Amino acid sequence: MPERDDEPAENISGGVSGGGRHATFVASDDPDTRAEAVVDALGDLYWRKAYGGQDGFECLVRTVLSQNTSDKASQPAHDELLARYGPGGPEWTGDLAASLAAAAEDELAETISGAGLYNLKSERIVALAGRVVDEYGGAAGFDRFVRTEDPATVRETLLGMDGVGPKTADCVLLFAGGRDGVFPVDTHVHRIARRMGLAPPDADHEAVRAALEAAVPPETCGFGHTATIQFGREYCTARRPACLDGPEACPLYDLCDRVGIDELAGEAVDPAATLADD
Repeated sequence: MPERDDEPAENISGGVSGGGRHATFVASDDPDTRAEAVVDALGDLYWRKAYGGQDGFECLVRTVLSQNTSDKASQPAHDELLARYGPGGPEWTGDLAASLAAAAEDELAETISGAGLYNLKSERIVALAGRVVDEYGGAAGFDRFVRTEDPATVRETLLGMDGVGPKTADCVLLFAGGRDGVFPVDTHVHRIARRMGLAPPDADHEAVRAALEAAVPPETCGFGHTATIQFGREYCTARRPACLDGPEACPLYDLCDRVGIDELAGEAVDPAATLADD
């Protein structure tokens, strides 16, 4: 793996901003699946990370804020939320969940307005905070639940909360719980897994998740998630993937089926659209 002197010790995704810790994954000389080979190849491109350790409730709030918006928009909203309702903030009550459960929805919406859909997100965050206080006694109790309870139980519980979908639940399991075998599927992962042929062209997010979690070693699923996102931002974009500039432009070209890619025409479509031509 190349030296990455610009990488901090703590990082959340493939780039230089965020959490996680450096980890060493031994690539297989003979991967059992192509998905495993893809993750191994991503390990040659990006800083290999293991995850876990984030506060469970804060991670839940952060992921809700990120829904249907970019990290560039949601991160400032998260920072503003903590500045007001977190430790030292004017609305801090000694517990983040309790502070947000008591928040006025219009004031919280104003605080997180940069994240988009702020009225809906404010309503959901206040409701989630109230449930966490009622059922777990606050953020600390919820964090213990996320870290120690059976992952299937945690996931089922999270999915039963208003505004929590599969990606949000899986991100909490990964980034807070540090659970192996969890491969959250966002828009980048959904697009790339189908484009590469690692999942059927018409697979929904849950089908992609199931395919990847079955084919990638549990200890590298978390890294696979964040590295795929980084790869999607840098190489395999939705409209103009690097392969359209030639095989040498994409480091994973030989591992990819390029479903929905017309290299001669220089076009990329959603992989599901290819089924209409059959």
